Amino acid sequence: MATLREIRDRIGSIKNTEKITKAMKMIASVKFRKAQQNVVAARPYARKISDILRNLIPTIESFDNELLKQREIKKICVVVVAADRGLCGSFNTNLLKAATLLIHEKYGSFLNSHDLTVFPIGKKAYDYFSKRNYDLYARSVNIFDRLTFPDVQNVVKEIIKGYTEKRFDKVVIIYNEFKSVVQSKTVEEQFLPIPPFEAAEGEKSKISNYIFEPSSVDIVTNLLPRHLNTQVWRILLESFASEQAARMTAMDSATTNANDLLNSLNLTYNRARQAKITTEILEIVGGAEALAKG
Repeated sequence: MATLREIRDRIGSIKNTEKITKAMKMIASVKFRKAQQNVVAARPYARKISDILRNLIPTIESFDNELLKQREIKKICVVVVAADRGLCGSFNTNLLKAATLLIHEKYGSFLNSHDLTVFPIGKKAYDYFSKRNYDLYARSVNIFDRLTFPDVQNVVKEIIKGYTEKRFDKVVIIYNEFKSVVQSKTVEEQFLPIPPFEAAEGEKSKISNYIFEPSSVDIVTNLLPRHLNTQVWRILLESFASEQAARMTAMDSATTNANDLLNSLNLTYNRARQAKITTEILEIVGGAEALAKG
């Protein structure tokens, strides 16, 4: 059985841990609220650009752009968006398991022929795939410490560069889509080539009545890179919000567990202290009786 000093030291250690988990929960809560606001703000903008392209591209005859061109898929790049840090429950574990399963089941033939490369975003993704000897096209780590739009543009430029140089013929992104504080969903999206846009029924004839200045071709050509930047920006914000929600939940659970353990240890400590006091009293009484008899 542990001594009173050992129990007391453990209680002190758990109290310190509880303070840390409470502080981390508060920090994650603040970051989550900000991230949630950013996600809510980014979604309509990304959706609107997609709507414009969806309605405008079908009205242009024989529009040719490398980012839209469907070509034979000989090589593939998988972009995996994870976190830079841990202590966020099963956020990274579930995502990386899903990504690995997808790579082996859906793109196993490309992997076996060394025609699959991985672009990890987030330190946890980079550590995971580099240790397992996957072919890495590029990497982006510590991006979430201070996520900015120029950082996103650099990531997109790197992906577009590899695609236009035909280092791969298809790009898919795997990330955690934010649903709520307690729920996120692992999603796979095709990034390049940009999936075909189909105009909504009746929209094509409506848009064909407009005169565009500059031309509709120039508008679409300028909007396509913006569309890609906005999609990656939204994806990283979704992942960051999911990460902070997971960390907040994990730290709340850790704090609750620490509190339960403290209650149990305090009870054990009180019982041990009472047993020690009782033993000392019995020893004193026994000694007094022995002296009286002597």
